[in-house]
Amino acid sequence: MVTRHWRGWIKSEDAERYTAYVQETGIDELVATPGNQGAQIWLRPDGERTEIVVVSYWDSRDSIRAFAGDDIEVAHYYPEDEEFLVERDMHVTHYDVVSSA
Repeated sequence: MVTRHWRGWIKSEDAERYTAYVQETGIDELVATPGNQGAQIWLRPDGERTEIVVVSYWDSRDSIRAFAGDDIEVAHYYPEDEEFLVERDMHVTHYDVVSSA
């Protein structure tokens, strides 16, 4: 299994609205993709900003490529993200899951 992590920062006042937006436009699409084993949205408030991390779980990097294209290290954005994001990571990080309980 491989995890895919993307992170960005939003205004804390937008956290609930952006989380709902990501759920509707991104998470549902991820979970419906063959090879996906689920996804989570993590939030970390830090004063006026909140960090958001979207973590998805995949059977393999090939499954991720079927979803994200050949360059799986590049983050993909929707035009509407501009309304919310005050900073974003342009890359995605992947981890091999070697153990879980």
